[in-house]
Amino acid sequence: MKQIKGARGRLGFQIERSEKRLLLEVLQLYPMIPADHQKLSKTGQRDEDQQLLEEALAEQRLENRKQLEAMLNARNRFRKIKGKESYQFSLKTSEADWLLQVLNDIRVGSWLKLGSPEKTDDFFAALSEKTAPYFWAMEVSGQFQMILVHALGKHS
Repeated sequence: MKQIKGARGRLGFQIERSEKRLLLEVLQLYPMIPADHQKLSKTGQRDEDQQLLEEALAEQRLENRKQLEAMLNARNRFRKIKGKESYQFSLKTSEADWLLQVLNDIRVGSWLKLGSPEKTDDFFAALSEKTAPYFWAMEVSGQFQMILVHALGKHS
């Protein structure tokens, strides 16, 4: 995926067919961070405030999931480039910021499912047939994040 000139203040991208498939597959994993991961207190007590936080996060995840489905199902989101195996698409700056948050959830959630390894060697030690998809999701979402961050940096 590479940034191209966007129309009317939007961020424009060209994406190969295989990259589009990867993006759509990784986005289907949202949400990945467990609902009870965010703690208000280190004591681990489930008090009223913690419950409110978890309810708010669940509501936000549901709204993000709906927005994600709408984005992915938008009729003209990806426009095939005539004679090529690639597509063009564009995002508003606010959509790119939101997409970064979704991708970050997938990346961090995958890292958590890998056992939160600290070093590269720890990542590879954690790999198995069961955990390899989480490593894949973490890396793919990170690559798309880097492209979006770079595009947002050039845009501002």
